[in-house]
Amino acid sequence: MGQLFRQRFTTIVNRACVRISIGAIALVLFLSATLVNPAPAKAIDAPELLPTHPTNVIDLGRFLSDFQEAELDKELTKFEQKTGWKLRVLTQVDRTPGRAVKDFWGLNERSVMLVADSSRRNLLNFNVGDSVYDLLPRVFWIELQSRYGNQFYVRDEGYDRSILSSINAIETCLANDGCKVVPGLPQEQWILTLLTSILGGFIFGYAGHPRKDGEVFAWRWALVMTPLWGMLFIAFGIGPVISRTGDWLPIVRNVAGFVGAAIVAYLIPSPKRAPTAPDNQ
Repeated sequence: MGQLFRQRFTTIVNRACVRISIGAIALVLFLSATLVNPAPAKAIDAPELLPTHPTNVIDLGRFLSDFQEAELDKELTKFEQKTGWKLRVLTQVDRTPGRAVKDFWGLNERSVMLVADSSRRNLLNFNVGDSVYDLLPRVFWIELQSRYGNQFYVRDEGYDRSILSSINAIETCLANDGCKVVPGLPQEQWILTLLTSILGGFIFGYAGHPRKDGEVFAWRWALVMTPLWGMLFIAFGIGPVISRTGDWLPIVRNVAGFVGAAIVAYLIPSPKRAPTAPDNQ
């Protein structure tokens, strides 16, 4: 019995060793093939991809039409002549000239290069000169990238709209001595400010419920709750709108939402207090 068990155990061990050996050999062959024939890497410095003529736009990814590329090239030339700021656009998919564009365009501290790369999760990337940060801080570029380079915007609007909208925002801010935030108010962001305005109005109206006989509005309680409804309405409801657009319509809508929510909350019946028992004479 013991000898039969040892024979079976030895057989199992030998089979396991054979399988491990085969797996190790396969792994070595795979690594060898990978090292000998690696996947083609993107060019780090490939001047042969650069055009032979001067241009402000290198559209290797073909994200722009010929007309859009020509018009954008003219626009960037005029903008540089007028303001002194150098804006350049490079699009790519699996090929890139890499560092060669720096010498081709003579990029310096007053330059901005927009790189649109469809192989990345976010389409947009920016190479920004040091002097540009004095007018457009780092939070501006983060917001610009997340607004116009995200997958949903690119899917709905296209590569060309993403590039042109970003360039337009940069030009607008540089021509107006800088921006802290990206100009323009997307619909989803306005909806968020409207919701915070409504919530702030609801808190304001509910805090104003009369708490004494003959009291019409409890201003004292409304003022006590000012840090809460004021933050929601002013900081989150009105502030982002004013800082991003000069249009009065979103402000009027947010104010109307605040007032309407305050009236509704004020009209909600408050819990009735238990009646006080009359004193027995």
